[in-house]
Amino acid sequence: MSTDSGLPPDDRCTVDPRRGQFAQLSALPPDEPVTMLNLLRYREVADYSGAEDLTPVEPITGAEAYRIYTEGAMPHLRAAGAQVISHGQCGPTVIGPADEEWDSILIVRYPNPAAFVDMVKAPEYQSLSRHRTAALADARLIATSV
Repeated sequence: MSTDSGLPPDDRCTVDPRRGQFAQLSALPPDEPVTMLNLLRYREVADYSGAEDLTPVEPITGAEAYRIYTEGAMPHLRAAGAQVISHGQCGPTVIGPADEEWDSILIVRYPNPAAFVDMVKAPEYQSLSRHRTAALADARLIATSV
């Protein structure tokens, strides 16, 4: 598991979407599946400073916080008609910046872009996703047509 040290510069570390990024999904075909590629780097210790009401009694790792998020997210994925295609550990970066190493990969297929957007906009999901934010030091979410 990665640690918070040795991360890329702050301007290249992203956990949550930046303004306008979700709008790019509107350029995708509305009636075709979209597959979301997630690259994840966990914090050594989950950072619940933005979600004090979710803070565990004892500190937990980012990987543990992400597990809590994943377990809670599964009903939302099912309700959206999504399917987890793959989830596993990443190996070494073979082509790419040396400072962009990832702990795990998650690939999820949604029936269409709107299913994904509707899921992440739901208030219950947004509350749950604070575990994801606490868990991650860096992430990428890439929409694909695979």
